[in-house]
Amino acid sequence: MQRRHFMAAATIAVIGDIAHAQTAAPYPARPVRMIVPFPPGGPTDVMGRIAAKAMGEQLGQSCIVENKAGAGGNIGTDAVAKAAPDGYTIGLAAISSLAIAPHLYANLPFNAEKDFAPISLVGTTPCALVVHPGAPFTDLNGLITYAKAHPGQLNYATSGIGTSNHLAAELLQSFTGIQLTHVPYRGSSQIVPDLLSGTIMMSMESSLATTLQHIQAGKLRAIAITSPQRAGALPQVPTVAESGYPGFAIETWFGLVAPAATPQPILQRLATAWATGAKSAEVQTTFDHIAANLRTTDPAQFAAFMRSENQRFGNLIRRTGIKAE
Repeated sequence: MQRRHFMAAATIAVIGDIAHAQTAAPYPARPVRMIVPFPPGGPTDVMGRIAAKAMGEQLGQSCIVENKAGAGGNIGTDAVAKAAPDGYTIGLAAISSLAIAPHLYANLPFNAEKDFAPISLVGTTPCALVVHPGAPFTDLNGLITYAKAHPGQLNYATSGIGTSNHLAAELLQSFTGIQLTHVPYRGSSQIVPDLLSGTIMMSMESSLATTLQHIQAGKLRAIAITSPQRAGALPQVPTVAESGYPGFAIETWFGLVAPAATPQPILQRLATAWATGAKSAEVQTTFDHIAANLRTTDPAQFAAFMRSENQRFGNLIRRTGIKAE
C-alpha cells in the first residue's frame, strides 16, 4: 500500500513538472535590466542605451538601462556579478573592470574570470594622442624625436592611473623607447579645458567624442590613433602602427555580460538579439556620433577575447609596475 502511494505521488510530481515545462513562458517573459556602470549622459551611457533599445526590439520585451556608477565601473559590474543568473540582469561591462582592474586591485568584490558569462562585444573606441596646436611637433614621429631629445620633460594627461588611455601611453613608450611624464586627472572633462588653454601640451584620450569637436575646429590636433585601423571620425589621422610601429594596437572596449551560470541558450538569445539589432541604421548612426566602432560577437568569441585582453593587460601592468591610486 505504501509503495502504491509513493509511486502515485511520484507520478503526479513528474506530470506536474512536465506541465510546468510545457506552460512556462519562453525567455524573456518580462523586461530585461541592463546595468551600465557609468553615469548617464556620457558616450558609454549612449552606447548602452542604443544597445538596450535595439535588443529590446528583437527580444519583444523592454530592455531597461539602470546606471550604477562608481569606482571606475566596478560597482555596477559587481552588481551584475551578484544578480540572479536568469537572463533578466545583464551589464555593459568595460575593459577597465574586466581586463585592467583585476591586476591593479587586490580586493575586487568580483572575479573577472569566474563571475561573468560573456554575451557579446558591443563597441570599441580608439585612444587618440591629442596635442595643443602650439606643440613643437605635428606628427607622432616628431613627438618621438622631441621626447628623445628631452627625456621625461614632456607631460601628458590621462583620465587617471591605470585607465586604458594611461596604459596606451605606457605601451607607446615601450614601443618607441621614449620617456614621458604622466599627469593623471580625474576625468576627461577636466583635461579638455587645460589642453585647450595650453596648460598641458598633450593628452592620450580614451574617447574621441570628448575632443572631436575641438579637433575638427582646429583648436586641438590629433596626431595618432591607437587602434588597429584608422578612426572613421578622423580618417586623415594615421594609426601608431602606420607611423612606423607595426603591431601596436590598443582600444577601449565594452561588452555585454551576464552573471555566471546564466544558461547558454539565454546567452545566445541575447547575443543574437544584439547582432540583429546592431544592423539598424539608427544604431550605426549613434555609434558614429560618439566616435565608436560597432562590434558583435557570439558568446564563445567574446569569452576568448576577454581572456586574451585580461592576460595582455596583466602582462603590461606587471612590466610597467603601474600601481593603483
